Amino acid sequence: MGASGDTSAEKLAIWPGIQRIPVSAAEVFTCKAFLPAPLCDELIRLIDLNRRPSTIADPNGDDYFRTSETCDLDAGEPAVEELEGRLNAISGIAPEYGEPVQGQRYDVGQEFKAHTDYFDPWGQDYQRYCSVSGQRTWTIMIYLNTVDAGGGTRFKELGKTFQPERGRLLAWNNRKPDGQANPATLHQGMKVRKGVKYIITKWYRERPWG
Repeated sequence: MGASGDTSAEKLAIWPGIQRIPVSAAEVFTCKAFLPAPLCDELIRLIDLNRRPSTIADPNGDDYFRTSETCDLDAGEPAVEELEGRLNAISGIAPEYGEPVQGQRYDVGQEFKAHTDYFDPWGQDYQRYCSVSGQRTWTIMIYLNTVDAGGGTRFKELGKTFQPERGRLLAWNNRKPDGQANPATLHQGMKVRKGVKYIITKWYRERPWG
C-alpha cells in the first residue's frame, strides 16, 4: 500500500488463510496459525522477563478493571523484529504509524473488563494520547498460547467470542466507515479460569507515531 497510515478490509482479505467475521457492525478478521510456535514461545519468554501491572488511559475508579500484566517489547530483539515484519506484511500499514508492540500476560482470575481500544474523545486524557499521532485506527492482537479454560475475547455488541489459540491473529477496525470511533468494537478480555494467557497487541494511528 506504500507510505500510508491505513489499511483496508480488502488488503487484509487477500492474506492466505484469513477470514472476515460475518458481522455488519464492524470490520473484524481472524487468521489461524499466523505465528509459528517457536516465535510464540520466544515472545512469551520476553514478556515474562519485563512484565509490569497493566494500566488504562482514563482511570474509572475500578481498581480491578484491568488486572493483567504488560510488557513493552524491545524493538531490537530478533523475535520482535520478525513479529513486526509479519505485521507490516499482513496490514500494509507503514511501520511509522504503529505504536511499539506490547505483550500481555493474564494469570488465573485476571481480566480486562469491557473497553474500546480507541481513546474516548471526551476522556480527560484524550489530548495527551492523541494530540500528536491521532486516534487509534486498527488493532492487531495475537494469542501466543492456547489457554486451558477461559480467557476469551468477547465482543458483546457483535455477539462473538474468540478463544485463545496459539498463533491465532485477530484484527479489527476501531472506526466506522465515516472514520468516527465505532462503539461496536467494545470488547472484553474474559477471566482466565485455568492456565495462563499470553497475547501480543499492536495498535496503529492516524498519523506517524511520535
